[in-house]
Amino acid sequence: MAFFSSDGARTGLYFGATSGVITTIGLITGLNAGTRSVAAVLGGIFVIAVADAMSDALGIHLAEEADPDTTHGHVWAATISTFLNKFIFALSFAVPLLLLPLDQAVIASLLWGMLVIIVLSYFLAKAQNASPVMIIGEHLGIAVTVVVLSHLIGLWVGRTFT
Repeated sequence: MAFFSSDGARTGLYFGATSGVITTIGLITGLNAGTRSVAAVLGGIFVIAVADAMSDALGIHLAEEADPDTTHGHVWAATISTFLNKFIFALSFAVPLLLLPLDQAVIASLLWGMLVIIVLSYFLAKAQNASPVMIIGEHLGIAVTVVVLSHLIGLWVGRTFT
């Protein structure tokens, strides 16, 4: 099937995987800092895997439909690919939480997330004939910023509302 080789599927892969990683590592960092609860962090991951994957898929669907030059097949390939990639990547962060103590699971999740960002950025740079180091550095910088801000927000919420 041409779906998996289409531009729409590629759009969904890069968007869904990146969104799945960034959103989930931010959530894990923030909820861990604010609650120190495996149940809260794990529940957050499951909610993100479903609700945010569906939300992002609809967002891509509407954005792609807004392009008058896009095809019906491209729209649906991007929509389905976004949902599946976001869902799978977000759920992948549950594995460390099910297997490791919370502190170790958070570290493992952050390492996993950064690895995914590095790999996606590398392939993106190669496809664009750009410097992988620059692209990877830029994308890791954004990911680290999300983690730091999410951690600080989690600490603030934990101190303010508990």
